[in-house]
Amino acid sequence: MSGGPLDGRVQTYGELDERSIRLARVFAETGLGPGDHVAVVLENRPEVFEAYWAAVRSGLVVTAVNSHLTPAEVAYIVDDCAARVLVVSANLPGIGEGIVADTPGVRRRLAVGGEIPGHEDYEAALAAVSADPLPDEPAGMDMLYSSGTTGRPKGITRDLPQRKVHEPGDAMLEVFAPVYGWDSDTVYYSPAPQYHSAPLRFGAMTHATGGTLVVAERFRPEQALADIERHRVTHSQWVPTMFVRLLKLDPEVRSRYDLSSLKVAVHAAAPCPVEVKRRMIDWWGPVLQEYYSSTESPGQTRITSEEWLAHPGSVGRATVGILHVCGEDGTELGPNEVGTVYFESPNPLFIYHNDVAKTADSRHPGHPDWATTGDLGYVDEDGWLHLTDRQAFMIISGGVNIYPQEIEDALALHPAVQDVGVIGVPDEEMGEQVKAVVETAEGATPGPELEQEILEFVRGRIAHYKCPRTVDFVAELPRTPTGKLVKRRILERYR
Repeated sequence: MSGGPLDGRVQTYGELDERSIRLARVFAETGLGPGDHVAVVLENRPEVFEAYWAAVRSGLVVTAVNSHLTPAEVAYIVDDCAARVLVVSANLPGIGEGIVADTPGVRRRLAVGGEIPGHEDYEAALAAVSADPLPDEPAGMDMLYSSGTTGRPKGITRDLPQRKVHEPGDAMLEVFAPVYGWDSDTVYYSPAPQYHSAPLRFGAMTHATGGTLVVAERFRPEQALADIERHRVTHSQWVPTMFVRLLKLDPEVRSRYDLSSLKVAVHAAAPCPVEVKRRMIDWWGPVLQEYYSSTESPGQTRITSEEWLAHPGSVGRATVGILHVCGEDGTELGPNEVGTVYFESPNPLFIYHNDVAKTADSRHPGHPDWATTGDLGYVDEDGWLHLTDRQAFMIISGGVNIYPQEIEDALALHPAVQDVGVIGVPDEEMGEQVKAVVETAEGATPGPELEQEILEFVRGRIAHYKCPRTVDFVAELPRTPTGKLVKRRILERYR
């Protein structure tokens, strides 16, 4: 762990093995069997992976819950996933005690890092059981929830794997480990919350391949550079907002740290602005590796730094599944035509837990084995995918489709812009007009002068019909800790 009160805490593989075995026994003694659910609400700390591996070596389903949610939001997920055991941090005020009444299905509640009224002490529960592995260790899995950027979070699940935990068949090990060179020499740095799919799954892959996992309690730009140097990090994972904040560090600060150990810097979760990625490659070298997928994982594209420099703005070509871009009626579109991105999956498709309608909406109307997460994009003549935005965020102004992502990308590196979200607001004449909502950087003064400066800046970078008509300034934009803009909360202010 790095960058906070848990700084320097180290856990060996022997300790992780023993503690996950003990917790698996706690689950078994509570009456849980294959297919039952466990929920984990923790900040970044080693107990996240103790709970993960305890479930995965018991045939259970583990749901890691966003620790930044309100008690009501946490209760919804814990109850919706039908968790029988809850592992919760005492360092999250109001969560453990505050959700008891709304989570009646939970049989056992374990408090980590302190006392919570009505909860057992996590360490005492582990100490009370044997450290001998359970006689049968069927493979379990995670069931994670969407971030809720466009609505209430939904659990994303599949059928349980039909194998033992030590047997081959893990998708992460088969898809990512060989491509990115994950092995026992890997030192993987994870600065994002462990409840998110990529940090959780890539961290587990690091354990499975015998590497070293270095976890930051939260992302701090300069601290991240110091961590890479200190731990001689070889592999890391980022989201574009982290790149933006790294690039906004003073050049003297950026040049202070030795990053030469980095072999692979994976990024995903959101499209990366072209200028941001180009500057990161200039700085770190051709170590950036991008993939496009999702928690639902209907398919995947990948692109290397070298490929991206030849195809700027692309997220790659399909490496898992067959890519299709389709119009509103389901008709497959030609090169450079924007439509909904579908993957024809070689594997059983995801379902949204307890939501038959949302699951049905994710399937192509004529091909039930094609699935989408609602992203829009186009494929160029050579088969490289370019994303434009989410269907839910598209602005229609004067009958013309405008994609906010392009405008947000154009403003990302403006020195006065800490963060930006672009939305459509009602307009009597045009239907919608484009508005930029800006969180200003430290030292910038919101007001008419800065608004005009921002409007002129963006007009020099994109077509005028796409440019915002107005700019509003806010103290903070709602982003998940994994970097996704919760645009529905911005829209709610205006609609």
